[in-house]
Amino acid sequence: MPEHIVAVRKNEAGSIIEMQLSSGRVVDYKQAHELARSGEIEHVQLIRGKDGDEHLRSQPDGVKSNNLDQLPSF
Repeated sequence: MPEHIVAVRKNEAGSIIEMQLSSGRVVDYKQAHELARSGEIEHVQLIRGKDGDEHLRSQPDGVKSNNLDQLPSF
């Protein structure tokens, strides 16, 4: 059963660097990419940004409160 992201940790610049999953496990941004790619995290997707890099984001659903930037900190 896929997990989902419930909280995030940001660095001093405001970038997400770690995520807490529904199981309580904490993963860094790169690990979250791999888990999303393999379907182990739901409600997120990988997109290619203007900078050419892949970025993790919540699936667009019109609800701002579940966007990664809006999740609680841990």
